[in-house]
Amino acid sequence: MNLYNLYHKPEAVARVLEYDESKSVIVVEFSGTFCHTCGIRDWVEDLKYLFIKLGHEAELLEYIEPGDEFRRVGVFRVHITKCSDTEELDET
Repeated sequence: MNLYNLYHKPEAVARVLEYDESKSVIVVEFSGTFCHTCGIRDWVEDLKYLFIKLGHEAELLEYIEPGDEFRRVGVFRVHITKCSDTEELDET
């Protein structure tokens, strides 16, 4: 999430809520002011494209709007292709 946050903060900040390694599923909370004219879903989908750019298979399984305009949740399936890349999921 550090790389995502480096380029999207302060408008959007990603934080891992849950990681199920056996299913390759990552639940990520996005918070911030977002750019509403860009489309808030785009801020979530950007993480999928970042994983792909890093060489992993990734898909957005679910996009959740919890009723708060400053929070979104994305559920991703990510197949990490290189063992050393698991630190990309680490928080600061």
